[in-house]
Amino acid sequence: KQLGIRDGRGKAGSQVGEQARAWLPWGTLAANLAGGLLAGVALSVGFIALFLAHSELFTEGFFYPIMAIVDGRGTWLELLRLWGVTLATNLLGGWVTVGLIALAFPQLHPDLAETAHHFLEIGLSWQGAALALLAGTAITLMTRMQAGAEDAPTRVAAAVAGAVVLGGGSLFHSVLDSVIMFGAIHSGAAGIDYLDWLGWIWWVIPLNILGGLLLTTGPRVLRSVEARD
Repeated sequence: KQLGIRDGRGKAGSQVGEQARAWLPWGTLAANLAGGLLAGVALSVGFIALFLAHSELFTEGFFYPIMAIVDGRGTWLELLRLWGVTLATNLLGGWVTVGLIALAFPQLHPDLAETAHHFLEIGLSWQGAALALLAGTAITLMTRMQAGAEDAPTRVAAAVAGAVVLGGGSLFHSVLDSVIMFGAIHSGAAGIDYLDWLGWIWWVIPLNILGGLLLTTGPRVLRSVEARD
């Protein structure tokens, strides 16, 4: 399998839409601790769906592919291609699915708008950078835990833990939060458009990558190199 990634990553986009549907009803509660934890529990439904469907999020590609390159089973060009295709399919699938959700559930429009504006109001700041770094770290750590698990229930538990951290902490995840913004745009929310989204995602993606590589994958790579020596 290319770069050690599980098959089915192209199907991840629709699964991201399901995550958005599970998480959105709790958007108005995200400002306090209890609401955040409930958002994380709801988000875990989507993460479990990803695991059961053998699908991938863009940010799950920060561990397996790097270790494959370290082991000589892939190239950096293949890695960039993998990241690009996975990110594009995640965003496109999420855009389509959350558009249907916005049409089917107009009562969610206020939650969509409020949550999307929350991301934009924090913006590129020390807080925003920290939230993006932590999101990359958390999702990559979840992938590592699933890689080290020996049975399906343990992998599901890792998926739930990752969702609780991401949703409960309202971390800045480039794909999941983009789906929320797409939903707000689909619903006609004032003060947010695709230029606002581009102004947000251009810095969240590299910080997600940096958090995953530097704080989670990096130490594993160093241990692997030391073991060879």
